[in-house]
Amino acid sequence: MFDTVRRELPAPASAFMGRVASDGSWELDLNVTQQALAEVESSGRPALVLGTAFSFVQLLDAFPDADPPSSILHPRRCFVLPPGSRVMETGGYKGRTRELPKAELYRLIGEHLGVPPTHIVGEYGMSELSSQAYDHVAGRQVGPAGRFFRFPPWARTVLVSPETGQPVAEGESGLIRVVDLANVHSVMAIQTEDLAVRRGDGFELVGRAPLAEPRGCSRMAR
Repeated sequence: MFDTVRRELPAPASAFMGRVASDGSWELDLNVTQQALAEVESSGRPALVLGTAFSFVQLLDAFPDADPPSSILHPRRCFVLPPGSRVMETGGYKGRTRELPKAELYRLIGEHLGVPPTHIVGEYGMSELSSQAYDHVAGRQVGPAGRFFRFPPWARTVLVSPETGQPVAEGESGLIRVVDLANVHSVMAIQTEDLAVRRGDGFELVGRAPLAEPRGCSRMAR
């Protein structure tokens, strides 16, 4: 998906850091990624780093505990990307790595990439939808209520009880159902097995429902 966006923009200074693992799934090319981060840091130009949650964990776990010499064989402990840089995290661990609470993941991204949590945006979407939900506007302070995902005005989210199929009340958890008017040549509504808590006109994502099958476009390369 990101490689398609990169080609269509076009963005000649961009690069796709994924590669196909031996089992046919996506994995992060750590050497290429760290080399690219070093080049961005030295360039002084703001960068946009986009990736799944498990890709960021793979990157963070590759950083050593102390600062060794900088080289491909000796990865650096952290980078400080130029001011104005942004990070987009698209969620989804898919059982590929250890899972981190979002606040902890963003703290570590800020610590190792030099991008503050206020400049990190979470995205929720899927290939069955034409629209995506976002939990924050980059550069703005997060309000006291915290981060909640919201779709654009042409899409609606309804959280429904897994037992009754009826909408849940404010503050209660339910399965995410999305009505997306941008799905012109497809089904209009999608019923997921993702759990969330109803928060006003948005939702707080909890994760997959118990016993639900792990799914997602990042699980297979083909």
